[in-house]
Amino acid sequence: MTTQGIGKILIIDFGSQSAHLIGRRIRQLGAPVVITTPDLALEEIKHERPLGIVLSGGPASVYEAGAPTIDRKIFSLGIPTMGICYGMQLMAMLLGGKAVPGKKEYGPAVLAMAPNQEPIAQRLTKKSTVWMSHGVEVVKVPKGFTILGSTTDVPYAFVHNKARKLYGLQFHPEIEHTTEGTKILKNFLAVCQVRLVKSKLNPSLMISQIKEQVGGAHVIGAVSGGVDSTVAGTLVAEAIGKQFTPIFVNNGLMRDDAAENVKTVFGKYSVKPIIVNAQAEMLRRLKGVTDSEKKRKIIGAFYVELFEREMVKLVRRDHDVKFLLQGTIYSDVIESKGTAHAAKIKSHHNVGGLPKNMKLSLLEPLRELYKDEVRELGATIGLPPKMVWQQVFPGPGYAVRIRGEVTRTRLKQAKAADKIIDEVLTQAGLIDQVYMAFPVMSGAYSTAVKGDGRSFEEVVALRIIESKDVMSTTWSRLPYDVLQALSSRIVNEVPGISRVVYDITTKPPATMEWE
Repeated sequence: MTTQGIGKILIIDFGSQSAHLIGRRIRQLGAPVVITTPDLALEEIKHERPLGIVLSGGPASVYEAGAPTIDRKIFSLGIPTMGICYGMQLMAMLLGGKAVPGKKEYGPAVLAMAPNQEPIAQRLTKKSTVWMSHGVEVVKVPKGFTILGSTTDVPYAFVHNKARKLYGLQFHPEIEHTTEGTKILKNFLAVCQVRLVKSKLNPSLMISQIKEQVGGAHVIGAVSGGVDSTVAGTLVAEAIGKQFTPIFVNNGLMRDDAAENVKTVFGKYSVKPIIVNAQAEMLRRLKGVTDSEKKRKIIGAFYVELFEREMVKLVRRDHDVKFLLQGTIYSDVIESKGTAHAAKIKSHHNVGGLPKNMKLSLLEPLRELYKDEVRELGATIGLPPKMVWQQVFPGPGYAVRIRGEVTRTRLKQAKAADKIIDEVLTQAGLIDQVYMAFPVMSGAYSTAVKGDGRSFEEVVALRIIESKDVMSTTWSRLPYDVLQALSSRIVNEVPGISRVVYDITTKPPATMEWE
């Protein structure tokens, strides 16, 4: 089979949380991408005639019965192929190597490159940081493979078969914290002889697509004041104007200034948002609920119930309401098991939390985008910088930053601690340098001494992290005096708090939020 084709890269998705991100990175470099499943891989290769193939990672273990696989003929087609994590392990096993349960690694490792001038390793430094997420490793490579790079714990971290143009990476080059990942992907595209043509986000095209999809119907929108729903709502307001009614549910779980932000943003489009006050009812429905998945689903179902209630009112005023707008982005989708072989991490209230019998069709113009792309889009369409670069806040709000039951008292504590974090980081000139900064009501209790008296009160955990696209994060290395200020103010000013701890866990293995 010839590799002459239309210049696409085919990604075979084994359920990786970042398979879509691999595609995004390759598209950013200027190559078109097609993503397929293992069972359709051979058919897609015949149809798409790709110049290169990428085997993604995945949550399964290659040595277990029923693990997803592909036809080994793929490696004999003469098409350059890169296996990442699970994809590397599968390639090794199918070609006569061996993979076994190994040391679990989640997060950063140092890759040391062997001396070479191979095309795939061009311009790579001798040592760099790579991002790991695996519990299986290759302990024997197939015949013809040699080592390009190793880490302290993984000898076969980066391998290749030069003659067959087959490459295996135990780490994830698509993750932003792999410092030379983009170089590796660019080198792979050079091996594939893909002609690179870069493209940009096109808000005008997105607005036209919204107009075409909606037609003369009316759209109601779930807006929270956060960047995702604001950008999505702004696109729809630009597209259809007064056919759009944004709805803000003031359920008490959002930041206190969210409602005003919503009014300000949509006021310029002469679109009047509906503010639904439901604080008391939200707390009543969450009473006694401690499981995070149940919380998310209760919040999601309540949202839709309220939207459908508002829809009835709009229909009575002769509005033909057919769509529900949501600011869903790709990280929401993949964590809610967005692909065939993916693992479910959590049900996002706007994905897995929605009821199956919902009466409205979903309108999700940002569903294929990542957070940094959404911010770029927001800046392009003229949203204020304060709105575009605001701190990320989860759709379920403080409910998923309170471990266990959400009560009025704990909600008040969480809001007070959150305000302190914002003030301290702003005063230190650090607020724009972090991606997320928030407190977690941990549900753990410890002894404290206040005013020479003993108390037994709740522990607050601080989660302050750096990221661009949400697919990986590292914890912020804040100055000690800033950490001290945060701890002192929270313990002194928020009633019922005994101590403050700092979460220094990367993603992976941790998720952004605790719940």
